[in-house]
Amino acid sequence: MQPAKAETTVPATKDMKDIVALCKRRGFIFPASDIYGGINGFWDFGPLGTELKNNLRDLWWKRMVLCPPIGPDGHPVQMVGVDTAIIQNPKVWVASGHVGGFSDPMVDCRETKKRYRADHLKMLSFSDKPNVYATYIQDSEEEDIKKVLKGIGLLKSYEAGNAKAEDFVSFVAAKPESLKFIYGPDAKEIGTLTEPKAFNLLFETKIGATATDDNIAYLRGETAQGIFINYKNVLDSSRVKVPFGIAQIGKAFRNEVNPRNFIFRSREFEQMEMEFFCHPDEAKMWFDFWKVERQKFWQDLGLAKENLLMREHGQDELVFYSKGTFDIEYHFPFNGFDESGNKLFGELEGIAYRTNYDLNQHAEHSGQKMEYMDPDDNTKRYVPHVIEPAAGLTRGVLALLCEAYTPDPNRPSGVYLNLHPKIAPKKAAILPLMAKEGQPEIAEKLYMELREEFPVDLDIKQNIGKRYARQDEIGTPFCFTIDGETSKDNAVTVRDRNTMAQERVGLDNVAEFLRKKMKV
Repeated sequence: MQPAKAETTVPATKDMKDIVALCKRRGFIFPASDIYGGINGFWDFGPLGTELKNNLRDLWWKRMVLCPPIGPDGHPVQMVGVDTAIIQNPKVWVASGHVGGFSDPMVDCRETKKRYRADHLKMLSFSDKPNVYATYIQDSEEEDIKKVLKGIGLLKSYEAGNAKAEDFVSFVAAKPESLKFIYGPDAKEIGTLTEPKAFNLLFETKIGATATDDNIAYLRGETAQGIFINYKNVLDSSRVKVPFGIAQIGKAFRNEVNPRNFIFRSREFEQMEMEFFCHPDEAKMWFDFWKVERQKFWQDLGLAKENLLMREHGQDELVFYSKGTFDIEYHFPFNGFDESGNKLFGELEGIAYRTNYDLNQHAEHSGQKMEYMDPDDNTKRYVPHVIEPAAGLTRGVLALLCEAYTPDPNRPSGVYLNLHPKIAPKKAAILPLMAKEGQPEIAEKLYMELREEFPVDLDIKQNIGKRYARQDEIGTPFCFTIDGETSKDNAVTVRDRNTMAQERVGLDNVAEFLRKKMKV
């Protein structure tokens, strides 16, 4: 399926290579095992990347668990959190369908040795010709169609307007030896792709010192199942009533065949998921509620509305038990634009109406009842339906970095990160203009006063221009400079990252200045 589109004609101004380079240069994200050449699909977060990721994690937790939104009934939503094990009883993944169905159909290219997901390649299947084998053409682009037609001798007539791509049907029907004509997206030769094979995405491990194949377990492929299997524990131990939610943040693992686009698709990543349990008759109301709430969250963090898209899944994308799924998508630089200049998007968060499928599956496989009894009427028993807002913490970090990356040739750094103050790794930098005249001592005193409340950076060395440039690149919203006048007027100069405007602020007012800015 083609990526979703939104109307715009604004050209791309950000290069993903520049963003990746900044991330490594300034300590946001490094290739995992970098000194050994890396390992595909795995990434390490550096000092600033860790702070950025933790800020996003904590803001999500506050928004969802500590201070959940006001529901459609006018009351705060009931929400609790859990932190479940990465390795669970393997029966969990059998019940959830991951062991038997968590796989992608893959095709290998004999020529290039590359592997592709079959659903990422356009399949031309000729249902009216049952004896004709399917042909794969990547995204059915015009140039790929031309490659196929050239291979079967129809290109010239096609370009002359005397033949259409559909003519391939009759051609193959007339020549049985061409029934397995398959063209690899990156191959030069015909017939390079193998037939699709199932490829399971769960990482296997073994439990015990003398583990055998009988002791196979799995690294979790999602955090959701840890919530579902603790549904009864939460009900029995907490004072929650339906409707209520259970939230979790944690690592998940998928043995992706083709990790790509920096940290967008990797084999180890973090999720921020919530399962909201409600009465079946109220599920549609809560589904609509969470769609709106989750869009607000990302916009409040600074993602531009024009770079966000709410896309409804088509019927061909939905799993059989789903009654609807919407994706909040973001325009990452690598998504690019279509031929008409419209932005293309990639998934950031999904909001799914999962019905009561998961609870029923675990009830069947575990033998434990998952019914909910209405405490006000113990004759009413039902298995709750579930609305699942599931966001990628790792992808969220990437979206924030891409949104914030702002080229600016008018400043020494040539770029700055326009991160919202509440998400920025460092809220302020304390910079003595010179390393003498008592300025470092004043700077350190201010740093000690602020650090209990704010993550701040004390930077004494290098000229002030280079220090400003560094803080611009790491997204520090404010720089407080101690100069020769500070000891006289008891004030510092504050520089705004985005505008580079400067103003004088009293030393005693710096903390309150930052408090106000964090709420903007």
